[in-house]
Amino acid sequence: MPSQQDTLLGAHMSIAGGIPKSLDRAVDVGCNVLQIFVKNNNRWRGRALHDPEVHEFRQRWAESPILQVVAHDSYLINLASPKEDHWERSIAALLDEMDRCERLGLSHLVTHPGAHVGAGKAWGIDRIVAALKRILERTASYRVKIALETTAGQGSTLGHRFQHLRDILAGCGSPERIVVCMDTCHVFAAGYDIRTQEGYAGVMDEFDQVVGLEKLEVLHFNDSKRSFGSRVDRHAHIGQGHIGKAGFRWFLNDPRLVQVPKLLETPKENKGEADRRNLKVLRSLLDKPAP
Repeated sequence: MPSQQDTLLGAHMSIAGGIPKSLDRAVDVGCNVLQIFVKNNNRWRGRALHDPEVHEFRQRWAESPILQVVAHDSYLINLASPKEDHWERSIAALLDEMDRCERLGLSHLVTHPGAHVGAGKAWGIDRIVAALKRILERTASYRVKIALETTAGQGSTLGHRFQHLRDILAGCGSPERIVVCMDTCHVFAAGYDIRTQEGYAGVMDEFDQVVGLEKLEVLHFNDSKRSFGSRVDRHAHIGQGHIGKAGFRWFLNDPRLVQVPKLLETPKENKGEADRRNLKVLRSLLDKPAP
């Protein structure tokens, strides 16, 4: 059974004041893994990432207890967009973020698959595949992986069914550099019930059969403000939403997921107090056998 020492637990941290400062924030609240943005997440173009900042980040990371760092891409990116200019801009933006991740030495760049905006599911999946193929070709020498995130299914977003992820991976030839990030709030809102041990086992079995558990390389830990199957993405603190503490116990004590980083994206409060509290709750669920 996983122990507190084995488990990779962390949170998304701000890069305000420079990317190296995210490491300080993560260590301060007790993380051993970290997620960041590599530029402003609500703008197409970010400030230049200069060599001194890259060097400082890598050096301070090497001296810290942080074992792994992943990034989340800009919210403006939509690889399924039916608008040609938006689609091309999304590809260019993701390529820029891949470059930043590679320079910083990050393991994964998490991205939402995209929204077809009325063009249809099959068309949207084909559009995502075409974008990813181009991105993979342009970054063939890179080590950073793209992690497709499960979604809640709001509007026309794709990725709320495991089959969507399977079809995208198959369309790309299931390359090693495209994997999956599972968000607990999103899968719950999308209709995958992880609240009970039996429900969790069924969801993970389905994921394994449809996508493959070996493709699951990042986890986002968020409780859900909205009810099961709502298809609404609203994050809550651990144990204060409709999933409840028990739902996270199954993930934390699953020996198959020991090496998968588990990252909070819960609301921020009072200079890290919420992150400290949520991490404490998660650690209290470790090494607890099912009742």
